[in-house]
Amino acid sequence: MSTVAKDVPADPSAAPKEVQPASSPASGASANELPQFDFPISPVSENPLEEGRYIKTAAALMIGDEILNGKTLDRNSNYFARFCFENGIDLKRIEVIPDEEEDIVEAARRLVKKYDFVISSGGIGPTHDDITYASLATAFDQPLEHHQETLRRMNEIIKTRTDFSNQTPEQRAARERMALFPARAEVLYIAPDVWVPVVRLEGKLCVFPGIPKLFQRMLDGLVPFLPLPPASERPFRQQIFTQMPESSIAPFLTELQARTKQAGVRVGSYPLLSKGVYVSLIGRDVEKVQEIAEEVARELQGRLVSEEDARREKAAL
Repeated sequence: MSTVAKDVPADPSAAPKEVQPASSPASGASANELPQFDFPISPVSENPLEEGRYIKTAAALMIGDEILNGKTLDRNSNYFARFCFENGIDLKRIEVIPDEEEDIVEAARRLVKKYDFVISSGGIGPTHDDITYASLATAFDQPLEHHQETLRRMNEIIKTRTDFSNQTPEQRAARERMALFPARAEVLYIAPDVWVPVVRLEGKLCVFPGIPKLFQRMLDGLVPFLPLPPASERPFRQQIFTQMPESSIAPFLTELQARTKQAGVRVGSYPLLSKGVYVSLIGRDVEKVQEIAEEVARELQGRLVSEEDARREKAAL
């Protein structure tokens, strides 16, 4: 099990520091041993989309000037896109916006109105430009309130950290901004060793931190709280690699898409510079997709490639 003191400190941006010993040397515990936490996980509530409905469409709202000015590479939207694909959710939109209240308010209202599942990433830290919670409170006409259980969990972490014990009142106030949520939000604790909750608004919009490791952990932990599509609705993808030029395979792919569209199979092509082309087939009928993939491999002098192999081959370029 990971420990909050190591992976999710009270201020997630803080590097691991000296920890106060949880017990005396006489007890046999090491003074440098990191404490482990076992906070209760939130119970799974009723379907936020109403009984019988499940998530069909999604959107992602990536918040941060540092993404727009190139300082930070956005990995979270890619992880979310893969999450949606693997769970049968149709990701319709990814937007990147600055740390500006007007932009956050407008985008949040618009996306929540249109899609079943919306996530935001970034802007929930302790500094002046972390305005996501406050902006979302404005967007959905809610006051801001300190969430007492989140403060309690945060303070449990602080007991183990000497670098937080001497904070000034201003520094403590800044830290406690990370527990200042829209008053009617649903607060979901997704793991026993993570104090940071997923904050859900309007039953649809889930607020995540921007730190990739924490974002990924919390998104995966949110699965039990989401009305995901049944397995029958989840797509299957088969990729085929060919060394033929994309222009040479274009007529065949055009004819293939026209022929297979009614069967619910989507055909795509993705060239690699001076290497060849990956052809992608996506559909819910696994046998049908595999049958078409065999045809594509024959016609384009290509080979079938697994998802894992495709990721590895592309990463090596």
